[in-house]
Amino acid sequence: MNSIRKFGLPVCIFIAGAATTIVAQTLGDIPQRTEQKRGDLVGAPGMEVVSSMIELKPGESLDLHTHHGIEVAYVIQGTKVQSPGKDPIELATASNLLVPRDLRHGGFKVVGDSSLKLFTVHVIDKGKPIYDFVK
Repeated sequence: MNSIRKFGLPVCIFIAGAATTIVAQTLGDIPQRTEQKRGDLVGAPGMEVVSSMIELKPGESLDLHTHHGIEVAYVIQGTKVQSPGKDPIELATASNLLVPRDLRHGGFKVVGDSSLKLFTVHVIDKGKPIYDFVK
């Protein structure tokens, strides 16, 4: 009985923390994103910098979204993408994107034969989700 009390509370706390992380990632993230580094933006209290790798395979979509800050992306491997009702466009390898705060973007499906691979850097309000999906 003492061992249950001794280990029960830490186990419950761990499970609750893990569940919270999973829910937070689901609500403000995408499963195709692999975070590389995260740190405070020196000289700008309340802001953080997050670098990530994203791979969207053929047939996968990136929903329309905004960010609580800016996003810079470098296309490591380009492919064709298509937004609903629009013609496919090529996101070229070695191109880059700069997306200002609160600009709606994404909302496309990978329709090319290869994956879209991006290296992204987000400079966002600390404690806010990286992705704020548009409903």
